[in-house]
Amino acid sequence: MEKEIIKLKDIAVSFDGEPVLNGLDLSIRDGEFVTLLGPSGCGKTTTLRIIGGFVTPDHGDVFFDGKRINDLPAYRRPVNTIFQRYALFPHMNVYENVAFGMRVQKKRRDEIRKTVEEMLALVNLKGFEKRGVNTLSGGQQQRVAIARALANNPKVLLLDEPLAALDLKLRKDMQVELKNIQKSLGITFIYVTHDQEEALSMSDTVVVMDGGQIQQIGTPQDIYNEPENAFVADFIGESNILDGIMHEDYLVEFFGRKFRCLDAGFGKDEPVDVVIRPEDIDIVEPEKGHLTGTVTGVTFKGVHFETIVDFKGFKWMIQTTDYYEVGRLIGIVLNPEDIHIMKKSAYSGMFGDYSSYSEEFDELADPEADLVQEGVDEENI
Repeated sequence: MEKEIIKLKDIAVSFDGEPVLNGLDLSIRDGEFVTLLGPSGCGKTTTLRIIGGFVTPDHGDVFFDGKRINDLPAYRRPVNTIFQRYALFPHMNVYENVAFGMRVQKKRRDEIRKTVEEMLALVNLKGFEKRGVNTLSGGQQQRVAIARALANNPKVLLLDEPLAALDLKLRKDMQVELKNIQKSLGITFIYVTHDQEEALSMSDTVVVMDGGQIQQIGTPQDIYNEPENAFVADFIGESNILDGIMHEDYLVEFFGRKFRCLDAGFGKDEPVDVVIRPEDIDIVEPEKGHLTGTVTGVTFKGVHFETIVDFKGFKWMIQTTDYYEVGRLIGIVLNPEDIHIMKKSAYSGMFGDYSSYSEEFDELADPEADLVQEGVDEENI
């Protein structure tokens, strides 16, 4: 296992009396791609700036390779930072921008030239040395900023929403390039974003933050498939989040029905949050469903339809490649592996109902719906 390169211990920061970080603990291993993910104001950029030395914590310690660096100024830390605004020097060409830091350090001219050539080749800008940075596209300017940041051979690269200003296609291309660069160099990347897809596609480890605290740390797969609370489940992709009761290991009840699941370790009859992803729901004929409901809204998303279905007043989102018209009665089947159980938290009840997502369906559901539902087996076991 890679060694720990950065450790934040019990970090607290307030601005104008308002807490931004509160008792934050975080360990980052050498050579991994870590993403700090969360909504605006969650504390992710402040965390990055503390690592970079731009913000001093009110409380807690910052360690680099096991040494406390709270009092070490930013310019002496073995890190470099790329911001959303690339901060390139407009009066310098590409070569001069990349070489700038090394010239400040008074490195030899031949060493500078060799490093600039290597960095520009790494970011696919070979031959751009004499181009003015104002003549470059946004993606090319981003590559120059990356090359400049890497030219001084930092142990850690900090990236604060560096792709936010790019259009969607270019942003996706740069996601792949950044991940390839990180793998090629083998150094630690710490990346800040509010974009869930960006975090899931690029990261070895995702740190989900809200309210100045870490809500969950894990691989992209763990974060998506096994969210720890309703905030994580809602923020990472789309989720239907229901109130449930865990009667015993592998058996949960919601909507008055019992379902088999794969979760265990909860108390007998413990109230829980149940997460069901929209893409994991199978639509069937009403008489074959574990639950039945009425379609109240449909939105075409290109690769699928987002279908809103009313199940006795609670509206679910279902993602399907088939079109179901508004007003249609449908059934759904839920498999044990598609039902995820979470402990109740401060976020319980705040997310997961799509009533405000689509226009309200004014007509009453088919009066036969309850009769159909009662005809289905009581338990999906």
